[in-house]
Amino acid sequence: MINHCRSEQGVAKSSNRVILETIKRYYRVDRREIAFLRFIIEAYDGIAVLRTQDRELGLIVLDIAPGCEAAVDLILRDLKHDILIEPAKVSQDHFRSIR
Repeated sequence: MINHCRSEQGVAKSSNRVILETIKRYYRVDRREIAFLRFIIEAYDGIAVLRTQDRELGLIVLDIAPGCEAAVDLILRDLKHDILIEPAKVSQDHFRSIR
């Protein structure tokens, strides 16, 4: 289980530390798998939070803790063998309309 990640400066970020800024990555997933994906991502305490942006389109955003990008990439790469996960190109207008 991953319980901390390395920041770009090489300082460990523990799962109990509050991180104010996150890296946002947008993905399109099979909408039937959103709850499962949220469960898996959030089981790795502190590395990322999954938010649903458009349930009908299967559009999600991952708020990734700084330094945890590689860990999230590994998790997603493994999950891609079983479920649809692809990077999404999202316009700002789309997000304004669904907020």
